[in-house]
Amino acid sequence: MFPWMWIWCPIYHYPWSGAVAQKIDPETDWFFGAIPTKAGNGAVEAKAFNVASYGRQLGLISEVLLHLADSASIDQALADQSLRRLRELNQRIDELKADEASLTADALIAQLRRLKTDHPAEFERVRTLTLP
Repeated sequence: MFPWMWIWCPIYHYPWSGAVAQKIDPETDWFFGAIPTKAGNGAVEAKAFNVASYGRQLGLISEVLLHLADSASIDQALADQSLRRLRELNQRIDELKADEASLTADALIAQLRRLKTDHPAEFERVRTLTLP
């Protein structure tokens, strides 16, 4: 066919007539993977986000803070309920952080045991290491 006649050359796409396998799962790891290492642990942040979103956490803080700033602007019962829920969320997130630290320590101990068995000289080097 002549190249200047491409306009009269329709392309038909029939069902199952091409690449039909596609990944449709949303990629949400970019949000927690973008957290700088100095700012915190991305895995802990993701677990805390599953407990309560950032908006929920900020909403509870705002309700309590508004009550403290001006008692007439928010109901005392609502402020007390928000403070109770905020304390519960804080406790659950602290537990997640402690669990993550425990898992990290367990993994490190397992790696050190394996290093001691497989490479005793490297284990000695690590054992005598002084951290700042």
